[in-house]
Amino acid sequence: MSDTGKKETLSLSGEARRASVRGGDSAPPRSGIGGGRKTVKVEVRRKRPAVTRARSGAPESAPKAEESKAQAPAAAPQPSAPAAAAPTPAPAPAKKEVKPRHVIRALSDEEKAARARALGNALAADEAARARADENARRRLEEERRLNEERELAERRRLEEEERKRKEDDARRKAEEEASRKLSSQEVRRPAEEAAAAPRSAEDTERKVTRPPRQGEETPAERERLRRVAEKARQQPRSRGEPRRRSGRLTVSKVLSGDEERTRSLASMRRERERRKQEMRGEMGAEAGKVVRDVVVPETITVQELANRMAERAVDVIKSLMGMGVMATVNQTLDADTAELIVNEFGHKLRRVSEADVEIGMEGEADEEGDLQPRAPVITVMGHVDHGKTSLLDAIRQTDVVSGEAGGITQHIGAYQVTSPSGGRLTFIDTPGHAAFTAMRARGAQVTDIVVLVVAANDSVMPQTVEAINHAKAAKVPMIVAVNKIDLPDANPQKVKQDLLQYEVISEEFGGDVQMIEVSAVTRDGLDDLLEAINLQSEVLELKANPDRAAGGVIVEAQLDRGRGPVATVLVQRGTLKIGDVFVAGSEWGRVRALQDSRGERLELAGPSTPVEILGLQGTPSAGDEFHVLENEGRAREIAEYRQRQEREKRAVTGARASLEQMLSQIQAGEIQELPVIVKADVQGSLEAIVNAIESLGNDEVRARILHAGVGGITESDVELARASNTFVIGFNVRANAQARDTARQEGVEFRYYSIIYELVDELKQLLSGMLAPEVRETAIGTANVLEVFSVSKIGRVAGCRVSSGMVRRTARARLLRDDVVIHDGVLKSLKRFKDDANEVREGNECGIALENYQDIRQGDQLEFYEVEEVQRAL
Repeated sequence: MSDTGKKETLSLSGEARRASVRGGDSAPPRSGIGGGRKTVKVEVRRKRPAVTRARSGAPESAPKAEESKAQAPAAAPQPSAPAAAAPTPAPAPAKKEVKPRHVIRALSDEEKAARARALGNALAADEAARARADENARRRLEEERRLNEERELAERRRLEEEERKRKEDDARRKAEEEASRKLSSQEVRRPAEEAAAAPRSAEDTERKVTRPPRQGEETPAERERLRRVAEKARQQPRSRGEPRRRSGRLTVSKVLSGDEERTRSLASMRRERERRKQEMRGEMGAEAGKVVRDVVVPETITVQELANRMAERAVDVIKSLMGMGVMATVNQTLDADTAELIVNEFGHKLRRVSEADVEIGMEGEADEEGDLQPRAPVITVMGHVDHGKTSLLDAIRQTDVVSGEAGGITQHIGAYQVTSPSGGRLTFIDTPGHAAFTAMRARGAQVTDIVVLVVAANDSVMPQTVEAINHAKAAKVPMIVAVNKIDLPDANPQKVKQDLLQYEVISEEFGGDVQMIEVSAVTRDGLDDLLEAINLQSEVLELKANPDRAAGGVIVEAQLDRGRGPVATVLVQRGTLKIGDVFVAGSEWGRVRALQDSRGERLELAGPSTPVEILGLQGTPSAGDEFHVLENEGRAREIAEYRQRQEREKRAVTGARASLEQMLSQIQAGEIQELPVIVKADVQGSLEAIVNAIESLGNDEVRARILHAGVGGITESDVELARASNTFVIGFNVRANAQARDTARQEGVEFRYYSIIYELVDELKQLLSGMLAPEVRETAIGTANVLEVFSVSKIGRVAGCRVSSGMVRRTARARLLRDDVVIHDGVLKSLKRFKDDANEVREGNECGIALENYQDIRQGDQLEFYEVEEVQRAL
């Protein structure tokens, strides 16, 4: 073998042998690593892949040379020498570079990295799942261990409590037995001790009499009585086993004679006797002074109140509760069952009542027919906004109330009393006509005797007119229609009468029972006819009331005056209201300090059907609340506190429609957006109307939430609340004081002032509309069919399409449909017409379309194009 053959021969390792076997070698190696034919064959097998890849460019002599190598005879195997028979290949073919014909695709770096990331993510997910499973198992074990510990602790406490009660019962029983035994022994020894306390001889008694008795000593008569008792005790035989008593005085003879038995001194016996007298006096006083009371216990009562009703010390009641295992303070509330146990333990009688029983008898007894006297009628003026209700009242009263209202629209409910031309008194109640004052109009219909429906002759029947008709029918009161503004050129009273027919309001002209009077507030035409119709209707009703009883009525309006405090307009319906009367109005109580009529004049009393302003309230009641005069302040305060608790519970139930967790989760998830609002108004009626209007705004996505609503000016506390809640303060006919303005300027809090309610409601509606998410609308603009798919470098797969309908825009979105199933929704990456970029392609033309981040486009697919626009929503 030549040196060239030796250099080209390679030794066969273990891996080379395995590669030889995988490559298809049918003759496995029979000996060691070494040489000869086997070494050449292994070398050929290792080079075969390269030859395969470069097969297109290799000459035909290369395979033959390799084949001749394989067929050459092998020499004897040598560990370090190649086979001698292997011929040396020609140097020219070995150096010729072979050009590959086909290239097998290898993995790119990105694909390798993606596979590595996927594998890492899978391993991380498995590790996280195992960690979660371990954590859940650990938590379950900890929860089970905690529950077991709590059960063991509860059981241990129960056993300790039972043991403590048993020991207390044993100690109490032993103490009672010991006390009874001592008492019996004292009763047995008492006669003998009294006898031993007497003097031994009459000489000692006479000697004591020679001087006047000192303070604390017995009189001679008392000593004589004690002597007789002692003589009688000596004559009585001593009971067996009774210890021998020491008797007599210590004298010189007894000392000299060696008699060591001594007697107790008189002072010691007197002290003992006084102590026993005091003990007996205390026991007798306790037995004689114990008063069994009838304790009235409501559904809930505080410890202090229960002790007061039992005339016991609150400390003793708390001790009794502690003996029952109840740890309570004097201000803690007890239920009726616990209070019953306490009352029975103290030896009193229980009388359980409901909290609502405090209102029983508040209205008093029914009036007898002989006590009733005629009273003035109460007329409520109702109708649509700007139909002239207040102007008509001004014409009747000869005043100008409408000029003081914002925008010429009545914002408050008012009560006035006028004198008719016939001499009788008429009480008028004016109600606002805006839709937000529905509750105020309803209250006006509830307290009225006659309803005057004002309808403008040039405007006919309107929504609030229909609402007023319904209120009057619900209150079951007669109605008089005043057709106002007949002085205008476009007035048409007949149209008003015809339009009212569809609401079952039939005029007397058409055979009905409703009086319709044509009036004009400007020219005062028809006012006398209207007053005459009201007097006629009141005579038919025969209105009567009893003035000689406790007053009662209804709150027409309430406000917080800066100088006078809470002021309420009251319509007295029965009885006579006087200065100094204690009354309760809704959840507030007070004492009448002053009475004023609608003109501001002071009154001493107010009879039935008289509207007056009262001062002396503890708080601002709600408009529409009934008021009653009571006998004392205690009951009025008790009723007011009960009603305040009822209102708090009602508000808590209303606010708890959804749990706090649900509300927070909805707000965090973006399902509900809230607009916090703080409202301050001048009167209670307007405040109620504003609150109802604000609460009606909103939908399932946005709503307004009233943080605080009150009557009176804007104060610093309102500003602080607005700053903490990041909101603004609404003032309706009120203003902020100087301190509140300074604080708002420092804190950046905004004030919004209004005098007309519908302006307030419209602005809040706009704010809530701005909080709504815009509505997303889709508009289909065209479709296209995929005719062919091309692969373009740097772009990817491009669909050659023909627009079948509409058009295609570069800015539009596209849906890819395959067999009428949407498989992709995205945006266009490019739109070309021939080789140029295009902004739009119309129907019937062909174009090239590429989708952003999507390559799976096939021939026969369909593309649907659409545009998305956002539309601002409104409530």
